[in-house]
Amino acid sequence: MPINIPKHLPAGKLLREEKIFVMDEERAFTQDIRPLNIVILNLMPEKEKTELQLLRLLGNTPLQVNVTFLNTASHESKNVSKTHLDTFYTTFEDIKRRKYDGMIITGAPIEHLRFEDVNYWDEIAEIMDWTKTNVTSVLHICWGAQAALYHHYGIDKYELPKKCSGVYIHQLSDHTLNLVRGFNDEFHAPVSRYTSVSIEKIQNDSRLHLLSTSVDAGVFLVISKDEKHIMITGHLEYDATTLAEEYSRDINKGINIEVPENYFPNNDPSKPPLNTWRSHTHLLFSNWLNYYVYQETPFEWE
Repeated sequence: MPINIPKHLPAGKLLREEKIFVMDEERAFTQDIRPLNIVILNLMPEKEKTELQLLRLLGNTPLQVNVTFLNTASHESKNVSKTHLDTFYTTFEDIKRRKYDGMIITGAPIEHLRFEDVNYWDEIAEIMDWTKTNVTSVLHICWGAQAALYHHYGIDKYELPKKCSGVYIHQLSDHTLNLVRGFNDEFHAPVSRYTSVSIEKIQNDSRLHLLSTSVDAGVFLVISKDEKHIMITGHLEYDATTLAEEYSRDINKGINIEVPENYFPNNDPSKPPLNTWRSHTHLLFSNWLNYYVYQETPFEWE
């Protein structure tokens, strides 16, 4: 089944070229089917790249999905045109009386700030409170995962000695949950962050279940015991070249940064990197949509 997107969304052309089954809203409205309604709070600076990455994954399932893109009203995005935001995005004020089957809250390059010092933190906190009653399941990515752990469970992040950047082997600690159905005992996943969260604090919180960690990168995958919140501290949605683009950006800014670990062939930035995490990315997103959204959401919200 297709993913339903606005008719002129730039990502649509690229998705069709990749043979991802997409359908524009006009055609979708003629079908007698109850699609899943997913809202994406996109906090990443290069929003169009993140749109493509997430839509590619949401479109690779047998479920029909409607997507709403959300941006913050209390913060002005500088890396995307106002026309794009006005055309394809909405704000929380416009949707807060609606119910959604699922939500994705992305990362954001603001790890150096305390949560309360983020200029749109109050808005994010209000949205996360709203998800308790208006969203069936929420998928939190990178900074979004750390924000959820802090807001919902009181577990703060801490600063790392240097940026954790690269593709790391992660171990699965519990094979029985539907979220990781089909996963190998070990799997690769990209990580790109300056902060982390305590393994011990998560293990000692009876409301949380730690599913995956890395010897080198720490906590990776956490799910709440009520299965409403899923926290991914890395970037499974990343393309093969995303870490390379971030590395080049940092170098051009004059930042003293190390080459992403276990990423470039022979650790040589001149060689094109390989995507070694794609299959597990698709597994996780399809498992989330099926078991935690589709199987759990009401057919009709009250």
